[in-house]
Amino acid sequence: MADGNPRRGRGGGGAARRAERTAVRIEAAMYIERKVPKFEILNEEALEIIEANAETVLEEIGVVFSDNPKALELWREAGATTDGERVRIPKGLARSLCKTAPSSYTQHARNPDRNVVVGGNNLVLAPVYGPPFVRDVAGGRRYATIEDFRNFVRLGYMSKWLHHSGGTVCEPTDVPVNVRHLDMLHAHMTLSDKPFMGSVTEPSRATDSVEMCEILFGKEFTATNTVMTSLININSPLTFDATMMGALEVYAKANQAAIISPFIVGGAMSPVSVVGTLTQALAEVLAGVAYSQLVRAGAPVIAGTFVTSIDMNSGAPTFGTPEAAHVTLGMGQLARRLGLPYRSAGAFCGSKLPDAQAAYETSNSLNIGLLSGVNFMLHAAGWLEGGLVASFEKFVMDADQLGTLHHLAKGVDMSEDAQALDAIREVGPGGHYLGCAHTQANFKSAFWRSELLDYKPFETWSDEGARDTEALASARVAKLLADYQQPGIDPDKLAALDAYITAKKEIAPKAFG
Repeated sequence: MADGNPRRGRGGGGAARRAERTAVRIEAAMYIERKVPKFEILNEEALEIIEANAETVLEEIGVVFSDNPKALELWREAGATTDGERVRIPKGLARSLCKTAPSSYTQHARNPDRNVVVGGNNLVLAPVYGPPFVRDVAGGRRYATIEDFRNFVRLGYMSKWLHHSGGTVCEPTDVPVNVRHLDMLHAHMTLSDKPFMGSVTEPSRATDSVEMCEILFGKEFTATNTVMTSLININSPLTFDATMMGALEVYAKANQAAIISPFIVGGAMSPVSVVGTLTQALAEVLAGVAYSQLVRAGAPVIAGTFVTSIDMNSGAPTFGTPEAAHVTLGMGQLARRLGLPYRSAGAFCGSKLPDAQAAYETSNSLNIGLLSGVNFMLHAAGWLEGGLVASFEKFVMDADQLGTLHHLAKGVDMSEDAQALDAIREVGPGGHYLGCAHTQANFKSAFWRSELLDYKPFETWSDEGARDTEALASARVAKLLADYQQPGIDPDKLAALDAYITAKKEIAPKAFG
């Protein structure tokens, strides 16, 4: 009798501790506040040459605003000249117009704890964007569905190191193209409480995005705060199409943020040289950002660049290359001189599988993104096959490795505790630090720990099935989706969103093309 209660007490405590260890915890790291220096690859003379050449391109060659008479009129009123659809911008005009764009802005999430500040020394990480295909171990490569899309949103919500839910994480081809943006936005708004992106595939879809945000955040709040950051690609070289510019106009007028980003494959859509590519990219960014400010002075924008080179044998884009690194680093310097937030880099690779090629190319791109001063990193998780595929396994592999960026960005702790002189005194010559007081006090937080990679002894690894990283990632995808818990949402707002989507779909013709 005397022994019974203590044993039950110890058992209950052990059960509680085991339950605590195994309980699902949904963690979200704050956006990165970079405490390491940025790598500056270009000297002052090189920067001035590129800037001067970009101004020459705008003045002498110009840019095309296709099928957009309103844009041409705005440019003429600002002092540019037009010849048909070509706009020639006098030196200094675009740069002057860019000055009204904010150097940083806050994008609000429906959970205020998930708000992100874009600009300064901050780095916001968002997942892959745009692939028509998905891949996983079970189903292989296939066209994406809306359920695939929802699962990626769930994974993004469950991934600690991702700060942003993204936009078109895959293109759900089982939903008509003219209404799929409604289902995608609904997924971001209801399955996650992180910030998200709006639709840009047609100006009316951008309008739908704003109206849905007015339901979720409230009309007044949306009018005075930025609740979306969306991607506006420039049709390089030097062409601004009416679809993207129409979406930009909607977002700028509504005070919603846009990434103004050249889409460059070096050797095909820009010169083969790094300096030539930087010149063209800067000219395109200057013109695009300036136009956003013509639409609405003070509209939040990000200076972006998506850059890769071309394989001259196959014509395929290549990723993680030295030339792409040079452009990414150089464009970061140019964006900072403009006083604008910067978007570039990502988990880029050309591999067909989440293999060694994918890992090498992705690591090169992610690390360069950190060093180049990127403020908003789209495609930070899940990119495969040159952007044609969103991979479930690579998504969690990349999302895990984003933790290293957080820790690299912290820099070196120089506190008295980190100097560890007491530990060195305690251990002395020939000892070990495993049991010393400093190690015992700091071991839980001293080192970044992967939640995916395998560091077990060979025998244990072999006994557990000798799984490679893709197999480990597949198991983690399954666990995260099984553990997923949907964040709560105001039922009145949810009902209003559902009603809005239903009404839109009722009047929309079916369009899969």
